[in-house]
Amino acid sequence: MLFNSYIFIFLFLPLALAGYFLLNHWHHYRLANVFLVGMSLWFYGYFTPSYLWIICGSIVGNYLISRLLQRITATPCKKMLLALGTLTNVAVIFYFKYFNFFLQNVNALLGKDFVLQNIVLPLGISFFTFQQISYLVDSYRGQTKNYRFDEYALFVSFFPQLIAGPIVLHNEIIPQFRDVCRRRPQAPNLSKGLYIFAVGLFKKVIVADTFGHAADFGFGTIVTLTSLEALLVAVSYTLQLYFDFSGYCDMALGIGTLFNIDLPQNFNSPYKALSIPDFWSRWHMSLTRFLRMYVYIPLGGNRKGKIRTYLNIMIVFLVSGIWHGANWTFILWGVLHGALNCLNRLFQKQWQRLHMVTQWFFTFLTVNLLWVLFRADSIADAISFYRELFRWSSFSIRSELYGCFTLPEFLWLEQTFSPLGDLAEQIVGFHLWAFLFIAFFAVLNLPNSREIQFKPSLTASLTTILCLFWSIISLAGVSTFLYFNF
Repeated sequence: MLFNSYIFIFLFLPLALAGYFLLNHWHHYRLANVFLVGMSLWFYGYFTPSYLWIICGSIVGNYLISRLLQRITATPCKKMLLALGTLTNVAVIFYFKYFNFFLQNVNALLGKDFVLQNIVLPLGISFFTFQQISYLVDSYRGQTKNYRFDEYALFVSFFPQLIAGPIVLHNEIIPQFRDVCRRRPQAPNLSKGLYIFAVGLFKKVIVADTFGHAADFGFGTIVTLTSLEALLVAVSYTLQLYFDFSGYCDMALGIGTLFNIDLPQNFNSPYKALSIPDFWSRWHMSLTRFLRMYVYIPLGGNRKGKIRTYLNIMIVFLVSGIWHGANWTFILWGVLHGALNCLNRLFQKQWQRLHMVTQWFFTFLTVNLLWVLFRADSIADAISFYRELFRWSSFSIRSELYGCFTLPEFLWLEQTFSPLGDLAEQIVGFHLWAFLFIAFFAVLNLPNSREIQFKPSLTASLTTILCLFWSIISLAGVSTFLYFNF
């Protein structure tokens, strides 16, 4: 099920809230947990019910292993059990996400003809599997408590973070569900949560999907792009990904707030970053945290000399690239980000001497260029795109690209306010340039959802109503969130 769908907004979410708070009102706390787990499984299996056996089996299996890890005292046995649990989780991800990619490369390298399997990637498998791996490691370290099965199942399956994160830790979610005070509806959180959800829905439906039309057009016609079109398409995808992921994070955060649950921050204005490491401290923060805690630090972090530190950084970003998808484009994207992090660490003093504007410009430029790899279907397509981008042989823009930004709402505004209509007629591609200007202004100047000091007010109410109304009437043409693919 999608956050940006009629059934979620008008049926699922009201039903989930009402059922959860009513059961808590009657002091059926465990039943309220079970109800929310059931609703989360409905949310997960809405499009493909066959996915349910995967997540249910994963939850049961990992819970049993974690209980054994908590009870066994012999260190060798615990290590073997942790290795078994971790490898099983990785094997599940490998089969569903990478098996065909592996076969394709074996066929190409060895000249074999292994038949590719018809494997459908379960939604969010990388997210809920990483989440459970972290729980197994914490159980091995003795950092988990004797959580009941319903508490563990809710920690894994809680629907706001189930499909695309954030990757949450047990000690930041389960204690909140155990807090009786959080089990009653709270008016400030209901208004704040609805406001954040509405803003996130607007980001996704109105902004991200509009830029997505331009990105799809450009990456679908790479060989015919002019240099200026390639630049606009690259920037469009950069902004699509920003508002798509930011919108999802806001919606997840808002829904969590409705339930009085504070989800960890996963997005902190990453395009304001002044370096590549700064970017990664702001983008997909829960994934970065997971990789730091469960990959980088266990490998030795920065405690074993410079060469080992750089090697550990490269391993972390290689894992990040592989995690994002079964394609050499993601692997190369991860490796390049790792190399840039190493270079920044090596030349940190020289970088700090640059003006902040210069730091921001080169950081944004680099991130923007590397997103091409993230979007391209193959490295060959990415190379073709870069070739068109840097050819600088033509600077025309086709009407099809302009048309991607022509929203019916814009046309209505131009008809209603004649000065705006006159301006649109005088400037070629007015909608495109207006969209870019507004988007960059929002990205670089406006506070994100965590920075907003929310207070119930007439302005907040009008913003919520406007964002919800505009988004809901535009839902017919929405797409899935980009990070659902990971």
